[in-house]
Amino acid sequence: MSPGSASADDEKLFTFRDARITESSGLAVSPSHDGVYYTHNDSAAQPEFYAVGEDGRTKATFRLRGAEARDWEAMAASKDPATGRGVLWFADIGDNFDGAWPDISIYKVNEPRNLTDATLPAIRYRFRYADGARNAEGIMVHPKTGRLYVVSKEFAGSVYAAPKKLRTGRANVLRKVAAAPLMATDAAYAPDGSSYVVRTYFSATLYRPSGEQISKVSMPDLQQAESITYTADGKALLTGSEGPKSPVYRIPLPDAALPSATPQASASPDRPTTQGTRAAEPAAEPVGLTGRDILIWLAAAAAAIGGITLLARRTR
Repeated sequence: MSPGSASADDEKLFTFRDARITESSGLAVSPSHDGVYYTHNDSAAQPEFYAVGEDGRTKATFRLRGAEARDWEAMAASKDPATGRGVLWFADIGDNFDGAWPDISIYKVNEPRNLTDATLPAIRYRFRYADGARNAEGIMVHPKTGRLYVVSKEFAGSVYAAPKKLRTGRANVLRKVAAAPLMATDAAYAPDGSSYVVRTYFSATLYRPSGEQISKVSMPDLQQAESITYTADGKALLTGSEGPKSPVYRIPLPDAALPSATPQASASPDRPTTQGTRAAEPAAEPVGLTGRDILIWLAAAAAAIGGITLLARRTR
């Protein structure tokens, strides 16, 4: 099956019914509320997110206090390893000019206990890349360690690890630890930490925490594939798209990526391996580019140049 095609096993879980959800760019399963999913809009939106039920209807809308939405591109949900409480992360990491912003921000919010409209306090963490500014659209959090990762959206993308301890008083440095597929639009860690997934516009790739590739997974055709996450049981992926009344699909994992099929040695990525490297920081091995990948990148580059030219003409 070619990337971007639909499988007979793919299931349309629901469609966002809220007219305000027009650019669903992040997707996460609630750690605490059964049958609840979180999403947020892309750039030019308010710092807010939506709790959505299995029928696609919005249950509650939440706004972040002390946050801004410059270019929100991704979110992640996890449980605090120390307290067990649900935690939500919102990534203001988009940078289409690859250096327009001196730093990027990721906001941490305690998951609301009640699904009623509210304003929630947010903790802001600022970040900068050790090897220079870049565009990114994916974040993921390891469920066992709580460590945060950012995945860049580039011709030769990368996975960046945040420091184990995040600080609010200064920019935290993101360091490259692995390669990522071409033009990644989202990423997520499995609930048990045994694998992670990186989404592109046309397919998704599964990895072990060591950075070893497990397999590629075909995705359903979507208008603009922007989001991916795991189901609560870790046996399938959920993926969504931008656009009004956009759908969310459930895609079963291949057998090799199911939690029971994953070697236990990969389940604790922050533990040093026998070679002295850290599995949480996989070796940066290049991901092969296909001819189709190159064509996609060229088309994206052409579109970006066209947008810049149009903007320049309008601002003369």
